[in-house]
Amino acid sequence: MQIPQIRLQSTPMKIGLNLEQPVQQIEQKAAVQSIEQPQAILEIQTTPGKLTIDQSQAREDMDLKSLSRRVDEFAKQGYQDWLAGMARRAQQGTELRHIEKGGNPIAEQARQNSKGPDKQFKLGWIPSHFSVKLDYEPARVEIEATVQKPIIDAQINGAIHTYTPGSVDVEILQKNALDIDFINLFPDEIGQ
Repeated sequence: MQIPQIRLQSTPMKIGLNLEQPVQQIEQKAAVQSIEQPQAILEIQTTPGKLTIDQSQAREDMDLKSLSRRVDEFAKQGYQDWLAGMARRAQQGTELRHIEKGGNPIAEQARQNSKGPDKQFKLGWIPSHFSVKLDYEPARVEIEATVQKPIIDAQINGAIHTYTPGSVDVEILQKNALDIDFINLFPDEIGQ
């Protein structure tokens, strides 16, 4: 006996995918930078040192006096000698006026007037110690510095970004199918 049958035969669908990968490019250019450093402003003021040497005392000790000093000394010495001479003459005049009191005033006065001053000798240094006087004012240096800040100029460059999106293409490589087949559905003669 033959049994009716239904035969099914299916064919699956085959899908093909064509992928195109996305492309991304990023390029970062370096920044443009310029730096300038101005020089500092420097001011220096110098007052030179001053050395003063006074050797007038040493020159006087060696009898090398200046003309003005010598004139001044001679004027003072002349005035003192004039006063001393006046006093001596007045005293001698008084002695002569009183000649009656005895003695020999004329001979005594002649001896006093002819006699010079006693010579003196003493040990000393020419020129004397510390007769040269030194005075020194040291130099002064004033420094003033003004700092100059650097000049910085920076130009930033943006990033260059390129993007190509990817794509997916779908294609059907094989369509799906269902084949249905009936067997022994209609027997030729049933029961024969």
